[in-house]
Amino acid sequence: MVWNGIQHASGPPMVGRHAEREAIGRLLDAVRDGLSGVLVLTGEPGIGKTRLLEYAAAQAAELRVVRLTAVETETGLGFGALHRLLRPFLNRAGRLPGPQRAALDAALGLVSGPPADRYLVGLATLTLLSAAAADQPLLFLLDDAQWLDRESAEALAFTARRLHADSLGLIIAVRDGLADNGLFDALSVHSVTGLPGPEAKVLLSSAPRRMDADVADRIVAGTGGNPLALLELADALAGEQLSGIAPLPDPLPVSRLIEGHFRRLVRALPSETSTLLLLLAAAPSDDTGLIWLAAGRLGLSARAVQPAVRAGILGRDTTTAFRHPLIRSTVYAGAEPGERRRVHAALAAACDAVRDADRRAWHRAEAAEGLDDGVADDLEAASERARSRGGYSQQALFLSRAADFTKVSDKRAERLLDTAQAHLMSGDAPAARTALDVAGADIRGPVMRTRELRMRATVLMFQIAVADVPAMLMDAVTRLGPQDPRLTWELLCEALHAALVAHDCTRGTTLTEVAAATVAARHALDSPVRGRDLLMEGLARRVAEGYERGAPVLRTALDELRSGGGIGDANSPFAVMLLMACDDLWDVEAAREITDRLVAADRDAGALYALSIALLVEARYELLDRRFAEAEVRYAEFDDIVTATGFPGGGDINRLHLFALTGREAGLRAAVRRTAEMRSIGLGLHQLMAQHALASFELGQGHYQQAMEHARAVFEEDPPTCGNLVLPLLIEAGVRTGDRVGAAGALARLEERTPLAGTPWALGTLALGRALMAEGDDAEKFYEESVELLGQGPLGLELARSRLLFGEWLRRRKRRSDARRQLRAAYESFDACGAVPYAERARIELLATGETARRRTEETRFDLTPRERQVASMAASGLTNGEIATRLFVTASTVEFHLNKVFRKLGITSRKQIPRAIGEPGVVTGD
Repeated sequence: MVWNGIQHASGPPMVGRHAEREAIGRLLDAVRDGLSGVLVLTGEPGIGKTRLLEYAAAQAAELRVVRLTAVETETGLGFGALHRLLRPFLNRAGRLPGPQRAALDAALGLVSGPPADRYLVGLATLTLLSAAAADQPLLFLLDDAQWLDRESAEALAFTARRLHADSLGLIIAVRDGLADNGLFDALSVHSVTGLPGPEAKVLLSSAPRRMDADVADRIVAGTGGNPLALLELADALAGEQLSGIAPLPDPLPVSRLIEGHFRRLVRALPSETSTLLLLLAAAPSDDTGLIWLAAGRLGLSARAVQPAVRAGILGRDTTTAFRHPLIRSTVYAGAEPGERRRVHAALAAACDAVRDADRRAWHRAEAAEGLDDGVADDLEAASERARSRGGYSQQALFLSRAADFTKVSDKRAERLLDTAQAHLMSGDAPAARTALDVAGADIRGPVMRTRELRMRATVLMFQIAVADVPAMLMDAVTRLGPQDPRLTWELLCEALHAALVAHDCTRGTTLTEVAAATVAARHALDSPVRGRDLLMEGLARRVAEGYERGAPVLRTALDELRSGGGIGDANSPFAVMLLMACDDLWDVEAAREITDRLVAADRDAGALYALSIALLVEARYELLDRRFAEAEVRYAEFDDIVTATGFPGGGDINRLHLFALTGREAGLRAAVRRTAEMRSIGLGLHQLMAQHALASFELGQGHYQQAMEHARAVFEEDPPTCGNLVLPLLIEAGVRTGDRVGAAGALARLEERTPLAGTPWALGTLALGRALMAEGDDAEKFYEESVELLGQGPLGLELARSRLLFGEWLRRRKRRSDARRQLRAAYESFDACGAVPYAERARIELLATGETARRRTEETRFDLTPRERQVASMAASGLTNGEIATRLFVTASTVEFHLNKVFRKLGITSRKQIPRAIGEPGVVTGD
């Protein structure tokens, strides 16, 4: 039910709850001050959550209060609760940005179109409510949140996590013991417990019936101070029990007594009223039109509510609303199955066959008994409508119910497979696995079995447990046979992706076997070749046939992608494969250009999973250009998305190279330990990336033997993502430790591969390797060539490293003046970005030339938080507050809040001053 305005509390005055009232008071003060606040109240039934919501409403007289009570029987109707909540504000929807409006309209079934992305729906909700709060501060009170449909819960949780400076408060009450999928875990959660003894006795004293003091003590102890239990038991127990003459049950069966009390109240009512209560329990209380239409079909009159109001079962202000949510649950659960089916049949008949087709299908299912293909077909049709709105959890629920009513086993299995697919689209991997298990023996034939294996593999990938995925998908390819070459290719590309990530941790097959199968399948593919296909073919050939066969294909793929070739499904983590290809070809320009396109496309589509992976790739190339603060912004946004979506893979494990370059050894070692633990689920590549980071760290420290050991481990495995990048590190470590054989092996590989890549980064790296290995004065020309080539691209870190090594060589040749020039440039580069180990190494070398290197004072811009830095950078590039808000999935008022803090910290007064203050080029569009 949705109410606008304040519903006055009924019953006795609130007792105690000082901590909860203070928390509510702080939230309301924040909203009054133009900020936002979110509070989640959890607790057992009857503990007082609803009463606290009533208290919050009473304290918010100057705010606009909107209250929503979720309904258990509506949990299957995707976006249903959200539609009810937003109904008062939908007149503002026309002002939403285009993609947000399209997503919200599709989700609410207002227009037909492609499925709505759930995160764009969340962003539209955030934008809409924030705009409404700009006119008058808003307080949303959400009761019984455990009964929200998943899509609505996700949109509201997404909104709640992004509230910051929006004059908007949200208080959510959710019952203990009923899973909410952890959607509200990241919010401010307060557990509401029983009243302490003295306060519980005060509440008992407000009951109209007198009781013995010892009996009161027993009731307080037996109920754990649960307010509803206290008051209802005081009303339900016999007078002899309250006076202490007759004994109380020991122990007090609180839940049974309360539910039994409610059932007795209902049974004492006229049969017409009891039936009406069951109808109210099965329908949303705010849809009075539907309720009274169904009541008419059941022969019930409006007068039937009066006995329930007098008995305290229904509210006096809103006679279709139960006094307490537990009464609704008790009424529905206590009804006879036949009576429930009769009520649902009346509701189905009252639903409009077009406007309320989904609700009608659901009530028909609840009214049915036994297998019924007609009901199943209606549910399947409803599932398609849910899919078209982007309501994948709702689609899965409808399909699962359709399968329950399906007579033919093959059709039932097909619907269960579709159920699993819908669960995967909603991000619920455990539910997908359950649907696949239920399908079980009904799955027959190669096509259905292939679908099953592919989805089981996707479940494992979602949980980043990839060890078994390649073999599972290879099995699917075998079962499918030659009948569908495009599907075979897609399966093998997915297998290759998993195998590249698993590296040497695959079970049941090997990376080389998967790559060879992928190459073979490419020959059988007669459909048009896309940039993405070429990239996967290139990676497969790189593994199966060698670098010299894979590199040309990868080059063609990157060229096509840069020229506008399709990048594939925005919801897939294509950026991972792109990173491997670009690193393998030393092509930073292609990497940045294509990744920027990926990030923009993923933001526009609201594809947060794909966006999160693309952000990690962006961070990788920010590090290469000494933009450590910008890299941290990307890492922070990745972590924010992981928190918002529940995707696995967050945390400091992604900051391995940042920790190595900045000398944060404790963080680095902890992240490295985590990569070792992740080998058990098949993430072998992560451990090699950790070895690469350790090699970089040890070189910065001057620990050349340790660096050699870490670099050699990567060299021997030769993974596409860091197998080439480790080569100059191995050469330097080999030269410094006297292992020139090991260094020569790395140089030989460079000499074979860099001409095939042909980029300035590749050729500059080759020149650096030759300089390190050169004898006598021959090294100088190679160092100069390396500095010149690496300076041609966004490779500030590599350029500074080349200058450092060049300066060290010059100093050893007694050319102090020339050495100072290179070392000073290297020191200033490392020091400015925070590459502490390398800056210190350059500083010591510079001191040895006779020049004093002064440590720089930390600049003000590094006091900015990652979010402030991100907002400042976007403002410097010329984006408006609204455009920044859309990109960051926040509100314009939150952007303004962060910009105000940026202005104060940087000591500036205009957006035009931002680029200079943060050390970035930029174009701003106003003050």
